[in-house]
Amino acid sequence: MATSRHTATKRPSCVAPCIPLTSRATPSLVRLASGHAQESYESFSERYVKFFENAEDLFEVQRGLNNCFAHDLVPSTSVIEAALRASRRVNDYSTAVRIFEGIKEKVENKQQYQAYLEELKGVREELGINTKEELYSS
Repeated sequence: MATSRHTATKRPSCVAPCIPLTSRATPSLVRLASGHAQESYESFSERYVKFFENAEDLFEVQRGLNNCFAHDLVPSTSVIEAALRASRRVNDYSTAVRIFEGIKEKVENKQQYQAYLEELKGVREELGINTKEELYSS
């Protein structure tokens, strides 16, 4: 059984040629910052108020709420009011109730939640929105 000198060093055609270690691309462990400036709380609020004022269907309202509540802050009462009006405009009462559940989860304590409820009391009465606690208190 004689083997040729060429068959022992010949590599299959599916194997890529070896690239020297110095010319290989190494993954970067540094995370590059984006070029975007930090958004202020006022511009954040203004952006979401406009978004909710222009939302035309339930999908848009819920998408906006998911995005808004994903940030590491509690939305201002103007944003919440715009979201409540948008949810009632698209005729989805349950989303309006869940907005208050989202606020309850985002605030740091019960007093802050109560402050939101007091601030938004007029809007809640105008739109006929109860909180989950009010719906299930009996």
